Amino acid sequence: MTDADPLETRRKRLLWRASRRGIKEMDIIVGGFAEAHLGGMDGVALDAFERVLDIPDQDLLSYCTLQVEVPPKLRSPMLDAVLAFRPAVTP
Repeated sequence: MTDADPLETRRKRLLWRASRRGIKEMDIIVGGFAEAHLGGMDGVALDAFERVLDIPDQDLLSYCTLQVEVPPKLRSPMLDAVLAFRPAVTP
């Protein structure tokens, strides 16, 4: 029996974590982003995504709705990509 691919295991864990944030809007946005993009991420990108997941939901929601500007110390290409993501809406 062989061990599972460590990157694939990590992607699955991060998808679960991204999809169960606690605030439904963040589940949809962050989880949708993860579902759409995790498959193509390498270890460095997964590290960056994990840092985004460490941001509290309420803060992420405030950044998504432009109620609060993202602090410079948190700004990153990955956070910008997550905040710019718009999930497909199905009727």
